Formats: sequence, C-alpha cells, structure tokens
Amino acid sequence: MELLQYQFMQRALLAAFVTGLAAPVIGTYLVQRRLALLGDGLGHVAVTGVALGLLTGVAPTWTAVVVAVLGAIAIEVIRERGHTSGDLALALLFYGGLAGGVMITGLAGQTGAKLQQYLFGSITSISRADLWFTLGLAAVILLLGLGLLPQLFTVSQDEDFARVAGLNVRAYNLLVAVLAAVTVTVAMRTVGLLLVSALMIVPVAASQQLARSFRATVAGAVVVGAGAGVGGLLVSAYLSTSHDLTVAPGPAIVLLALACFVATWPVGALLRRRARLRRPFPAVEAEEHAATHQVCDEQHAHEHGPDCGHPAVPHGDHVDYVHDGHRHAVHGRHYDEH
Repeated sequence: MELLQYQFMQRALLAAFVTGLAAPVIGTYLVQRRLALLGDGLGHVAVTGVALGLLTGVAPTWTAVVVAVLGAIAIEVIRERGHTSGDLALALLFYGGLAGGVMITGLAGQTGAKLQQYLFGSITSISRADLWFTLGLAAVILLLGLGLLPQLFTVSQDEDFARVAGLNVRAYNLLVAVLAAVTVTVAMRTVGLLLVSALMIVPVAASQQLARSFRATVAGAVVVGAGAGVGGLLVSAYLSTSHDLTVAPGPAIVLLALACFVATWPVGALLRRRARLRRPFPAVEAEEHAATHQVCDEQHAHEHGPDCGHPAVPHGDHVDYVHDGHRHAVHGRHYDEH
C-alpha cells in the first residue's frame, strides 16, 4: 500500500486499468474473425515505428501508431484483394517489421536496451504525457468498439449477411484493423509489443468459457482484462519490493490472465456438458407423423410421382414433389404421400 503513495505507481495503475479495459474489446472481434494473431503481427510492425521514432527524434509512441495503422491497412487490403492469404500476409509483416525495427535501431545509434522497454513494456516509467496519450486512445477504442458493437459483430460473424443487410463491410473491416493497431500502441508501454496480443486474446478466451452471448463475452473479457492489468502490476510490485525478486509487470499481467483462463476452462466444460444433457435431440412422434399422412391423403385424390407435373425438389436418396403447399416424397416405386 505504501507504493500507491508514489505518483509513478498511480500512473502505472491507471494505465494498466484502461489498457485492460480497451484491449479485450478489440480482441473479441479478432477472435470472432479468427484473426487472433493479428495483434501479434501488428506488434512486430510497430517495432519499426518505434525505431523510426528513435531515428528521427520524434516520440516513438506517435510513430508506432502511424506505422501500425499503415501495417493494419496493408494486411486488410492484401487479405481482401490480393492472392496471398491472411495468415501469410501476417507472416510477411511479422518478420519484416521486427527485422526493420532492429536494423533502424542500430542505424539510430541506440542499443537493444532502449528498444527492450517497448518490446516487453515499462509501465512503471510511464510519464504524464504518455498516460494522457494512453487514456485518449483507450477512450477512442472503447467508444467505437462498444458503440458500433452490433455492426462490428455482424461483419465479424458473417460478411455475406452483412452485405445483404446493407453494411459497408470493407469500411468496418478496415475500422477493426485500425482499432487493433491503435490498441497495440496503447498496450505498448504496459505489456510490451511482444506480449500485447496476449492481453487482447487471453481475456476473451477466458470469458468465452462462461459466457453464452457475444455481449456477455465482451463484458467478461473487459472484467478479466482490467483485473489482470491491475492485479499483475500489484503482484509484480509486491514480489519486487517484499521478496527482492525481479518480476516485470508485463509478464505478470499476461500470466495472471492465463491463470484466469485455466481457472474458467474446467467450469465452462462442465457447464457445456450439463447444457447438452438437459437439451437432448427432440424425439419424432410416430403418431403425429401418421396423422399428417392421413390429413394429406384426404386432401389429395391422386398419387404424385415423376410424371405428375409438379416441381421436384431433390432431398437425400428420394425426391420431394411439391403440390398445394405440401411436400410429397417419392422413394423408388413407392409413393409416400405427406
């Protein structure tokens, strides 16, 4: 509790809390679109942005935002229009971003230690300006991610249905990619660029074990993310001060989120098993089926077959003939009238 009296610790706690709130919101859409590794790829692309900031003297957070957004747009364009699959596009930017960042850092005359605080996070050294930067971007992510939840969910779930519903699928896909890039830079000082994807995805995976709807998944992921952010920072501070152990806050936050997943997984498996046992497949009543036959027999005076002139609908190993709103199944030479 004594650590909370220091301003650097107060700034770190606030940054960890808002990062834990914002990251899982966008991570939920990435999981829904089966692009869980997009955050990891953008994190490596942002390394080049950090290196450009070190080379030009501009604040690395701003250059990281610009480069990460450009990388997100490139991935989305390649995925939509190019002949390269989405995972291959991620791999190309993954390795290119990391290699470019390391090379540009050397050209800037900086050592690996300077780059390491962005790779693995350095939340306790966050400045007041960095805190306001994090708060502003996190507010934008929460506003768009939650305010456009129905539209973004529809696009992430089924793009064809979203087009039929009149949504601009391309624009919303680009918005998710850009928000993912912004989230990467928000979490850059908290857990680091190499672990940012974990804070976006692991809380979602933990929430999915217990939630039964998309909104419940988002709410649970936000709770797990914020709890892991604050709890991991406090655990790291406690072990570092009381037991003389060197525990970085970033890995502690991610491991605490993983612990939440490990704790919820068996509970979710048990709940799903109980739900399946309570809802077995509905039984087909033979008497009700026979009554349907009798009603249709009274309404139709002739048998329906391949030559009766009614439209045929193929269905499995038999053919259905539609007549007067009723479907008649023909099996070989036997006509089963429904």
